[in-house]
Amino acid sequence: MNVQALRSAEAKGTVDRLNFIGGEFVTGSGGKTFENRSPADGRLLGLVHEASEADVARAVAAAKSALTGPWGGMAITERVDLLYGLVDGINKRFNDFLEAECADTGKPMSLASHVDIPRGAANFKIFADIIKNVGSEFFTMATPDGTGAINYALRRPKGVIAVVCPWNLPLLLMTWKVGPALACGNAVVVKPSEETPSTATLLGEVMNSVGIPAGVYNVVHGFGPGSAGEFLTRHPQVDAITFTGETRTGEAIMKAAANGVRPVSFELGGKNPAIVFADADMDKAIEGTMRSVFANCGQVCLGTERVYVERPIFEEFVKRLKKGAEGMKLGRSEDPEVNMGPLISQEHRDKVMSYYKLAADEGATVVTGGGIPDMGEDLAGGAWVAPTIWTGLPESSRIVQEEIFGPCCHVQPFDTEEEAVRLANDTEYGLAAAVWTENASRAHRVAAQMQVGICWINSWFLRDLRTPFGGSKHSGIGREGGVHSLEFYTEMTNVCLKL
Repeated sequence: MNVQALRSAEAKGTVDRLNFIGGEFVTGSGGKTFENRSPADGRLLGLVHEASEADVARAVAAAKSALTGPWGGMAITERVDLLYGLVDGINKRFNDFLEAECADTGKPMSLASHVDIPRGAANFKIFADIIKNVGSEFFTMATPDGTGAINYALRRPKGVIAVVCPWNLPLLLMTWKVGPALACGNAVVVKPSEETPSTATLLGEVMNSVGIPAGVYNVVHGFGPGSAGEFLTRHPQVDAITFTGETRTGEAIMKAAANGVRPVSFELGGKNPAIVFADADMDKAIEGTMRSVFANCGQVCLGTERVYVERPIFEEFVKRLKKGAEGMKLGRSEDPEVNMGPLISQEHRDKVMSYYKLAADEGATVVTGGGIPDMGEDLAGGAWVAPTIWTGLPESSRIVQEEIFGPCCHVQPFDTEEEAVRLANDTEYGLAAAVWTENASRAHRVAAQMQVGICWINSWFLRDLRTPFGGSKHSGIGREGGVHSLEFYTEMTNVCLKL
C-alpha cells in the first residue's frame, strides 16, 4: 500500500499503518495485520501491518547501507541542517502528529499539544546543537626522548541502532532516542509499541520530505516475542539497542544483546516516591503531586506511586489530594476541559484493576476511586479507570512495592527525616523521586541520599535535556541526555601522535 492508498483509507475514517523501510512505506511480507483501536471508546482506528523476520532484516540492511552511502560521508554541518529541517517538518504538521498521538493514546490534547509533540520535535534540535558544539579530549604528554606526544579523541557512529519504544509518550520517547542517534551519524530501526504505531510511521513522511537519505530511519511494526521486537533485538547486524519499557522486557532484550556483545541503554520500570515535609509549601506540593500521580492517567515512568507525608500535615494533605483527584474531568481528548484520558488498552486496565482489587483485599483505606467510572454509553468501550488514592497499607504490601502504572498512589505518614529516606529507598527500583520542602539544607541533604537517577526538589517532570537521565537498580542501565547520549551513540577512538 502506498501513500495514496493511505489517504483513501483516511477518507474512510481509518488509517492503515505501514512499515517504513529504506525510505518506502511497505506492507509486511508475511501478510499479517493487527488492529489499532482507540482506548477512549474501542473504535477501530485502522490496521497495522506486522513486519516479518524478512522485513526486519531488510530494514537492518537498509540502515547498514545508509551508513556507507551519502549519510555516512555527510559533514556534521549538513547533518545538523537536516535535523533542524526535521523540527520544522514536524511543526508544519503539528496537528497531524497531535491527532495521531491522541487517537492512539486517548490522552488529552491539552497535554499532548504542550508536552508530547513540541518536546518530540525539540529532541532533534537539542541534539543537533550538542553535536555541533561538543568538543573532545586533548592531552599532551612527556616522552623519554623529550619530544612529547599528543592525544586526542575522535567520535564515530556506533552503526545500526535498534530503538524499541513504549506506548505512554510515543513520539517524545522515540525521538529522545532517534534524535541523538541521528545527530551522531547512526542509522536507526524503530520498533514502536503495537499500541501506538502512528506517530513513528508519520515521521517517515517527514524524513522523506526534508531529504533524510533512504535507510537512515526505518520503522517495523509488530509485537515482542516471536515478532518484530525479538527479530530486531537478536539481529546480528544491529550494533546497539536502546529501550524504554518494563523491566521484564528489558531483561529479555539484554539476554539477546549478549550475543555479539552489543551495548544497551535501558530506561525501565519505577515505583517512584515523593516526600512531603511539614515545612513544604502545601499548594506547590499538592499541585506537583497531583501531576506526578495522575498526569497521562498515571502512565508515566517518572510518575509517583508512593507518597510519604510528615505526620503533622498528613491529614490535610490527604484531604486536599482527595479533593483534587475528585475534581479531575475524564473524557475525550479534544475536550479542552478534560485533564485525564483512558488507560492505553483494555488489557492494561485489567492489570490496573487487579491492583485496585488487591488493595481492597489487603485492607487498604480507599480515600477515593478504586473502580471504573461511568463514562456513559458513548465511551463505554474505553479503558477508563478512576483516579485512586489509598492509605493504611504496610510497606510490604504489593501495592506499595510493585509498579502499577495507573492513576493511583498510596499515602503514608512519617515522623523523621531518616525514616522518610529509608522508606523512599526501600524498593528494587531507582528511577525518580520528588522532595517537597522549603528548607534548603534539608533539600540538598535528602536529595543526596535518594537512590535514583533524578531527584526533583519542589517540582516534577522539569527536564533540562543537557543533564544526565536514566535509572538505577532495576530501573535501567546507562545515562542519556546532553553529552551523556554521545557516550552511548558513538564509539571513541584515541589518537596518539608522537612528536
